[in-house]
Amino acid sequence: MQYEMITYAVENDVATVTLNRPDVMNALNTQMRAEITDAVTTGGREARVVVLTGAGRAFCSGQDLGDRANAANLDLERTLRDEYVPMLRAIFDCPVPTISAVNGAAAGAGANLALSADVVIATESAFFLQAFTRIGLIPDAGGTWFLPRQMGLAKAMGAALFAEKITAKQADDWGLIWEAVADEAFAGHIAARAAHLAKGPTAAYARVKQAMRASFDNDLQAQLAVESKLQGECGKTRDFKEGVVAFMEKRPAVYEGR
Repeated sequence: MQYEMITYAVENDVATVTLNRPDVMNALNTQMRAEITDAVTTGGREARVVVLTGAGRAFCSGQDLGDRANAANLDLERTLRDEYVPMLRAIFDCPVPTISAVNGAAAGAGANLALSADVVIATESAFFLQAFTRIGLIPDAGGTWFLPRQMGLAKAMGAALFAEKITAKQADDWGLIWEAVADEAFAGHIAARAAHLAKGPTAAYARVKQAMRASFDNDLQAQLAVESKLQGECGKTRDFKEGVVAFMEKRPAVYEGR
């Protein structure tokens, strides 16, 4: 696919997908959603970590509503089903770790786009906003799934009903994101975090994601069975053997991702 709304680059096993409509705070339109879906899917094949970020002062301001006439006639059910769901599943189901590098405002569907990644890291000046009820809607793009799981029902309900900004520090304190980082250190910090994952045991990372997510639907016995199965698979990988040898030889492991 030829990208016009985003940029895509791979360097040192890190695929970076940058939302690139800074003039509208990287608002999501049909073409951008298709391009994100394609780029993340490609990154999952070509790299060992995928970073999603935004150009300019915002991460993503959410759905591009355009003019009022078009906004009022949106078929939201179809748009969510046919355009958002494939994009969110591409990120959520990506076989390699995904990082949302939230460089600024993340509002509406843009906030929940960020939350679909495995790890969310934000600048201290960034904020998250579930703006939906301000225009008579409910949180979508996975918001009603991500929010209560990541910061609890009480905070999720307040975020949805009051539609108030959640600062990066609040998001960090409430468990909504992994960490908030000083703006001036953000670029270097994201590069270091991505490099760490890109050099890690990719096959194990994939199974970490699988096991953690399965736990919400399992009782202890079922989850122990999942752990046993997935750990057995990890034990057959080259990376496990390399990790043990490196530990015994007191040197850093060199993982191949398989």
